[in-house]
Amino acid sequence: MSDSASIRHDFVQFWGSLGSYWGIPPATARVYAWLISQPQACNADAIVEGLEMSRGAVSMAARELRDWGLVHVERSPGSRQVVYRPETDLELAIRNIVEMRKRREWDPLLARLRGWIGELDGQRSAEAEVFRERLRSIEALVGMADAMAESFLKGGLVQKLGLKVLVASAQRRRGKKEGKR
Repeated sequence: MSDSASIRHDFVQFWGSLGSYWGIPPATARVYAWLISQPQACNADAIVEGLEMSRGAVSMAARELRDWGLVHVERSPGSRQVVYRPETDLELAIRNIVEMRKRREWDPLLARLRGWIGELDGQRSAEAEVFRERLRSIEALVGMADAMAESFLKGGLVQKLGLKVLVASAQRRRGKKEGKR
């Protein structure tokens, strides 16, 4: 295995292990990482071969990545063959992940918490009061995280600080480190 192939393998495996922290299945995260490591968009056969995954698993991963906005499905002119191009704009990828996590996790959690708090408002027992207050504390914390996510997605403070500036700064730091080698 060449050095780049070995590094690609390690990157894909590591990225796959991180996917679950972002709410992305490990196989899906591995497909995304593999696509990032490729110089051009790839078809499903190349992904199957490169990752030694089943065609069905690749198809499911590609569909999930498309739903997350992390892969773009393209057709070559005059061809029915589909290729997958990864989203490489880091800011957009992060926004897509935050938006999907918010929709899948925080929105339903907040709705349930608010419903339970409302139901407990009609109860006067000491147990109900303690439970209601604890639920309100959870709702306040999740609500704050949700508001920050909303602000980020709508171009609030994080955008004003400039995620692109942060990314550019990280790239400059990387460039300086490479220059010292």
